[in-house]
This record gives sequence, structure tokens and C-alpha cells, in this order.
Amino acid sequence: MTSESPLQYTHAADGSRIAYAVHGKPRAPRRIALVHSLAMDHSFWDPVAARLNDHAAVVAIDARGHGKSAKPAGPYRVETFADDLAAVLDALGWDAAVVGGASMGGSVALAFGIHHPARTAALGLFDTTAWYGANAPADWEARGQKAVQEGLGSLIAFQETRWFTDDFRRDHPDIVAHCKQVFLANDVPAYRETCRMLGSMDLRAGLAGISAPTHILVGEEDYATPVAMARQLADAIPASRMRVLPHARHLSPLECPDDVAASLLELART
Repeated sequence: MTSESPLQYTHAADGSRIAYAVHGKPRAPRRIALVHSLAMDHSFWDPVAARLNDHAAVVAIDARGHGKSAKPAGPYRVETFADDLAAVLDALGWDAAVVGGASMGGSVALAFGIHHPARTAALGLFDTTAWYGANAPADWEARGQKAVQEGLGSLIAFQETRWFTDDFRRDHPDIVAHCKQVFLANDVPAYRETCRMLGSMDLRAGLAGISAPTHILVGEEDYATPVAMARQLADAIPASRMRVLPHARHLSPLECPDDVAASLLELART
């Protein structure tokens, strides 16, 4: 599982370098922009992009603090990550796009929809949330500090079982191995800052103002951002539709790429 699209680069408003990969034809009328989950990179979207290449232009970014993008000092904010995506759209000459994200990337997509409504043709939200709950600051701080004190390898066993079902891990060891490789290559201070960002995030007040067509997909067995969190999004976003994916956990774009690609393409055709 390696990306065939070469990376390109632009700069965010604060000068930070943002890396991105373009799939398909950049000038295609249907345009989709994608943001990966925590501690992944643009290659997270390769299976989905491969299913969309003939139908749409797709850009997948490395969020700041991840992959080949800059890793500035914190604090990080999801709104800044959304602005970074806007800078990538500017570099491509795209006025608007369907914006999709998984987990952390879904929260960034929500922030983009709230703060850049004119550029949001539609939203695809996969295994994500607007708020992790009252205990989130302490829980996410603990995760970030574990990485600092014990190394990212200390989190792998915890991550693997959250990412994928037992059957998927057995049947697709190559995908699991790639995710572990990307995860372990993360910059630890940037990982901690991103954990803090997710712990402090609360986008609930902006959900009712989202007018873009929105698809919400969640794995039936997702216990990182469970079905109840997806239902809260669906209840709050007016033009939304929710679907539960059977026999899937937290990284549905990798576990169920056909479903995710079909959802994004349907949004791109609206």
C-alpha cells in the first residue's frame, strides 16, 4: 500500500509547508478533498482515491504535524487545519470541493464546513465527532504523554484493535503493516500537540449552521468514535444522512473503501 501520486507542496497562512497528493485529473469538474485520521498521512486515502480516479479529481493532504508537512510548535487547532486545506484548494485553483475526513480528518472537515461554507460543496464524515466529551482533555493528554514517555510503539497494540476488526487484520496484513509504519514514523511532539487539539476541540455550536449535503458513515464496531457520536452529528446537521457500516471499526476508508468512495461520489454528483 504505497501512494503512486507524487507529493506537491504549498504554504499555509503562517508559512507552514503543507504537502498534498493529487489523484485523477486536477481540472475535472467533480472535486474531492480528503483529510486523514490522526497519525496517518495522505496515503491513507489511496484505496478510496483509486476508486474515484475515473470520476473526480481527488486531493489528499498531509495535515500539519503529519507526513511531509511542517511540524510547527503548538498549540494546534482544527480551525487552523481547515485553513491549511483551504490553502491547498487555492494552490489547485479550486473554488470549492466535496470535503471528506476520517476521525481527526472528519473533525477538520467539520471545521472547514463551518468556517469555509462557500467552499464546501458537501461533507463526507467518516468515523468522527465534533466533541469527544467532558473527559477528553485529560484522556487525550494522557495519550500524548504516553507517546512522549514510552514512545509511539507503546501505543500500537491499543491502536491496532481500534483501527480494524479482527477479521480485517487477519486478511489484510499489508494494510495493517502500512498503518503501523506510518504511525511509528510520526514526530512525537507534533503527535502530542494533535492529541491536545482533539482533546480541547468542541465544534458542536457550529453544526446547525452547516447547510452543505452531508454523509455520515460509522463502523458498527467503532469504539473510538462510536455510533452514538455519529448519531449526534446526524441529529445536529440539517442536511445530513447517516449510515452504519456493518463489521467495521474506526478506519472505515481502509476497511470499507467501496462504501466510502461511493458516498463521496454521490456527494460529488449532487
